[in-house]
Amino acid sequence: MTLRLLSTSFDHGASIPAKFTCEGANLSPAFEWPGAPAQTKSFMLLCLDPDAPSGTFHHWAAYNIPADCTGLKEGVKRRDSRFTQAVNDFGEGGYSGPCPPKGRLHHYHFRLSALSVGVLALPKSASCTQVMKAAEAFVIETAELIGLYARR
Repeated sequence: MTLRLLSTSFDHGASIPAKFTCEGANLSPAFEWPGAPAQTKSFMLLCLDPDAPSGTFHHWAAYNIPADCTGLKEGVKRRDSRFTQAVNDFGEGGYSGPCPPKGRLHHYHFRLSALSVGVLALPKSASCTQVMKAAEAFVIETAELIGLYARR
């Protein structure tokens, strides 16, 4: 079975509802992931905006998600005892939703990676980029879901 990333909040290639953005409640979307490889020890979930004017913008990195976890509910709290969340490019810990400059459609890549290590030992102040780099050598398989958003 192949790892997949699904959301009940929006479909792949569809618009992300405003409640998951800076123009709404800024909640994290709901996700589920069937098909995890048997050797998975943990998961990492990212949200990246490669269309940002200054280069890829990191909205979220949730990591050390236990291997027996098969998804996340909508509205993950900034401090969730089940896993760790990095400092995003807004300078905040946890999820900060799409907030592109007005007038241009952006593609938000939600990327789930199954990792062969249970814990990435990083400081609480780790950035999304630091988490991605630390996880690089442990990625077994990755699945991606892309949502679209443009500010009104």
